Amino acid sequence: MIQETKKAETRAGSNVSAAGFDPAKFGIALVGLVIVLAILLAGFIYLKGTTGVSIFNALVAIVWGVAGVGALYYTVNSLIESLPNVWRGRLLPYLFIGPAMGLLFWVLTLPTLRTLYQSFFNQDTTQFVGLNNYIATFTDSGMLESFRNNLIWIFGGTASVVILGLLIAVLADRSKFETVAKALIFMPMAISLVGAGVIWRFVYDARPVDQQQIGVLNSVLVGLGIEPQAWLTLQPWNNFFLIIVQIWAGTGFAMVLFSAAIKGVPIDLQEAARVDGATEVQAFFSIVIPYIQGTTITVATTTAISMLKIFDVVYVMTGGQYGTSVIGTEFYRQFFTNNNYGYGSAIAIVLFIAISPVLIYNVRQFGKQEGF
Repeated sequence: MIQETKKAETRAGSNVSAAGFDPAKFGIALVGLVIVLAILLAGFIYLKGTTGVSIFNALVAIVWGVAGVGALYYTVNSLIESLPNVWRGRLLPYLFIGPAMGLLFWVLTLPTLRTLYQSFFNQDTTQFVGLNNYIATFTDSGMLESFRNNLIWIFGGTASVVILGLLIAVLADRSKFETVAKALIFMPMAISLVGAGVIWRFVYDARPVDQQQIGVLNSVLVGLGIEPQAWLTLQPWNNFFLIIVQIWAGTGFAMVLFSAAIKGVPIDLQEAARVDGATEVQAFFSIVIPYIQGTTITVATTTAISMLKIFDVVYVMTGGQYGTSVIGTEFYRQFFTNNNYGYGSAIAIVLFIAISPVLIYNVRQFGKQEGF
């Protein structure tokens, strides 16, 4: 009888062990979690009630924040590890990815939802106007001009960046000065688009005929006996002059990706094509281009997204005037200059919807390449 009881107890203990649940550890972790939450709450109340700024309060905030978050992670991790194996495997991933997802929801999803809600109201968001703001977005002459210009940016800018990036990558890989050439082409990437816009404003600068020209292009024209041109006011060519700035700044990014992809093309395939009688151009288009198709799609979609949401270059160089307005500058003008919050929010949502398909396609391509 005693032996059967011991066997039953042993069997029950083994079942508990197999399940992985540790009641003692669970209780200790739960108590620790309550204590940590109480300390965090007390620290929050203390810091919220302080009115002055002092070194002591700063130290309290640092210790409270860093140590508090560390203790919170430790206690929650201990609590989850004391659970049965099934629940442990389900909950542990969320412990580490949960805060990041929560932060993204707080800083990205909630503002987007608020902007969507605000887009259905009037200028000062006091009266519901339904879809009037969206109707105005697709009927207003200024917005139609912005849509046209964005299409020019997307197709003209994206194609130029992809073609130039690929061409420079191929030529640089065959040059003895590959490192120097790539460094020079990539250098504009280190400059912000605002800085690039300021630099190119000097390139395009135009002064009256009787004054000395400081713009590079007009200095050349005057030296050749040609009258200076106001490049940034020549419609519609000024849009292409602005796109050149983005091409100058973004080609280095495309070149680096294409160069890495081309170096990954097996040499055996190219040599086999040459043995079969293919020329260098034929081998390039029949072997290299198909092999780097994934990189080409990535560069094209990434560049298209940046072209679609362009703002910096246009705002710095023309302010969206002279027929150069794009969706980004029109949104800025309506929301921040005219204080038309409803209409500005509608423009932002339209831009978000326009970018989403390209972004989703890009993410799917990364998934196929096991980039995520």
